[in-house]
Amino acid sequence: MVEDFMNCFKFNTEIIPDRLSLINIQKKSFESFQEYARRWRSEAKKVQPPMDESELMKYFIRSQKGVYFEKTMSTLGQKFADCVKMGNFIEEAINSRKIKSANNSSKSTQLESIEGAKEENEEEIFRIGTYGDLQVPPEGAKQKIEFRVKKVLSVGTVDAAKYPLPKTKLTLELLRDFVHFRSRTNTISAIARIRSALAYATHTFFQNHGFLYIHTPIITTSDCEGAGEMFQVTSLLSEAEKLEKELKENPAPSEADINAAEQLAKEKVFLTVSGQLQGETYACALSKVYTFGPTFRAEKSHTSRHLAEFWMVEPEIAFVDIQENMNYAEAYVKFLCQWLLYRCLDDVEFITNSIDNNALSRLRMVASSNFQRITYTDTIKILEGAAKVKKFENKLTEEHFKAPVIVYNYPKGIKAFYMKVNEDKKTVAAMDLLVPKVGELIGGSQREEDYEVLRSRMLDLGLPLEPYEWYLDLRRHGTVKHCGFGLGFERMILFATGIENIWDVIPFPRYPDRADL
Repeated sequence: MVEDFMNCFKFNTEIIPDRLSLINIQKKSFESFQEYARRWRSEAKKVQPPMDESELMKYFIRSQKGVYFEKTMSTLGQKFADCVKMGNFIEEAINSRKIKSANNSSKSTQLESIEGAKEENEEEIFRIGTYGDLQVPPEGAKQKIEFRVKKVLSVGTVDAAKYPLPKTKLTLELLRDFVHFRSRTNTISAIARIRSALAYATHTFFQNHGFLYIHTPIITTSDCEGAGEMFQVTSLLSEAEKLEKELKENPAPSEADINAAEQLAKEKVFLTVSGQLQGETYACALSKVYTFGPTFRAEKSHTSRHLAEFWMVEPEIAFVDIQENMNYAEAYVKFLCQWLLYRCLDDVEFITNSIDNNALSRLRMVASSNFQRITYTDTIKILEGAAKVKKFENKLTEEHFKAPVIVYNYPKGIKAFYMKVNEDKKTVAAMDLLVPKVGELIGGSQREEDYEVLRSRMLDLGLPLEPYEWYLDLRRHGTVKHCGFGLGFERMILFATGIENIWDVIPFPRYPDRADL
């Protein structure tokens, strides 16, 4: 069994580019395999960022197609298990003697399953557990590995006539009407694994760079962007219903009750559009922090780039200027791309083959590129020659530089109140990181640390000072140069996958007139 298993696998230098130099080998005996495993493990321990035991196992037993089986050994050097148990969805039960294809729910991987099992209710499609052996397929077969089924256990039946998803090619638009089922499809499950990998990579990057993870509030009185398009939080509607009921049963409310209700109405609170302002309070005390959580926008928009609820990654860094801020943003985006290439390659390859044939090459390009930096003024000069530019980001990243671009020093009139005013008094130290396919991926700035300048900017923009007194206190009582940026998490997934609509890269999309589940 060990020899048959090893014949299915090679170690390919393309699997882990720039990390390990592996040679194509095939081991004919378990003893030589053990020795190779020990040597490989010793070298792999030197890789940065470090991988834990389970991650080492994943890389070690990857096939040429990127297929790997986790936990076939509990530790390196242990004998391979004679049987592999797979918890999965069987996609098609053809007849009582043959199961066409098995999809491992943990990976975008398919095995051909060959005859050897019989299930009583043959006409139904089952969610099952299967037991069997991995075998070398016949010569000329398309698949690299076959899984000979020995036993099928039914754990839940489905009425095929009533099942809402047809056995035809399913569009992403159709699946939006079946949000509770769409995670069962190959595309959505691959996106879910990519999303999970990017979240893990985010925490890994910032923790490795000495950042403290903090939780900022979802309910707030502050409008970070000053746009005014926020969801207001109130209990007045439910209180009004209670009051109507009470009025029927009890005398009218007293003057004190009325005054209390009026005071409650004045204290307006909202769902946050950003955790940045609160993050600054901790950055000014603890130097480097980041927040990663949901944010909300109340625009009545149905475009493919809008969500009412979405996730943001927002670091805040003390004692750095705009140039260092750009360094952090570039390093973070590169790290995310490298992480997907090293640790989520199967799903990226699946997305490349089924959704966007440029997804893999785009990740490799960004992971290995030097990001171009250009001022807003110079950007306008480049774009002046274009007769009509609908997406100037794409012109810069895909046509002019053919690389990611960071545009900085924007006119202060088009940017938020908290951004530092430059010495020319006309621009602010703001930056946008642009990538192919999606355009703006990150927005950030150096924050204004001067109390008088910040207060003046807020008044110029017509913002009330009272809700921001605590923010001004950070400048009144000790101030420090600091910066930060925000990455739209769903935009990063759009970039990585090539999916066209942002509604398809978040598990439960929220947009106008859609908040089911």
